[in-house]
Amino acid sequence: MSTSSNPPCIVFIGGGNMCEAMLSGLFKTGHPKSLIRVSEPWDQRQEYLRKTYDVAVYADNNDAISGGDGPRADVVVLAVKPQVVGQVVRGIATILRDTRPLVISIVAGVAIKDFSRWICGDSQTAGVPIVRLMPNTPALYGEGAAGMFADSDVSAAQRLQTEYVVCNIAKEYFWVDSESGVDDVCSVSGSGPAYFFLVIEAIEQKAVELGLPRQVARRLAAQTALGAAKMVLAAPEDEDVASLRQKVTSPNGTTHAAIQQMIKDSVPEGIANGVQACRDRCVSLSDEFGKL
Repeated sequence: MSTSSNPPCIVFIGGGNMCEAMLSGLFKTGHPKSLIRVSEPWDQRQEYLRKTYDVAVYADNNDAISGGDGPRADVVVLAVKPQVVGQVVRGIATILRDTRPLVISIVAGVAIKDFSRWICGDSQTAGVPIVRLMPNTPALYGEGAAGMFADSDVSAAQRLQTEYVVCNIAKEYFWVDSESGVDDVCSVSGSGPAYFFLVIEAIEQKAVELGLPRQVARRLAAQTALGAAKMVLAAPEDEDVASLRQKVTSPNGTTHAAIQQMIKDSVPEGIANGVQACRDRCVSLSDEFGKL
């Protein structure tokens, strides 16, 4: 992993929430502000990023990557919306080919082959090194989870650079062995926070109907979810989640009654089907972007 004595110069293309989460994490661990640049098209957002993080912010993607008299970009993080990513990447293709930084994409559903096509076209030259990174929104609070896949042009040193960036936003992060594994990660943790919001929302609403004040219900439900997650993470690796559930479920007790009703209502199957639907959508998105 890159050390504080030799940190990479990182350029963010797109200054939205995930960029901000990464900036916050990098600066908390001492990354030099002189080695961060952001490209962001909206004037108001540019000013916010400058005032909040004291970083160089550009309106032009190519200018941000080149840096003028500053250091050249070692890492370029693509943090734009999927709808514009093809246009954005084609616009910086020449400078990426010329300088060959590590490109880290956090854009869901876009395959490496499409990035390579947008950057290199039909060229037979070696491709630009690309990593697909699937973070999630709890990264905004330093509680993220992430999965990563590197193409064959990514060196061992660049893998360490990727981990250097990711460890600042994710408590749990893993390399996957195939690009399809990024879709698996998306279906579990990338979209996963919304699954738990749905569960907390349902518990909160029922608790209000039972008579608890809404804020009390919300905080009880959220803290319970957080505590249960910490119990799972603290358990030995050979202890599965089902055994944890069984330990807190006395036969014919109150928890047993709740779990049996949820099983009767096909709650586990519904959640599993939702995870599968998410993954299926990841695949269809990749097919759509492959036509751009």
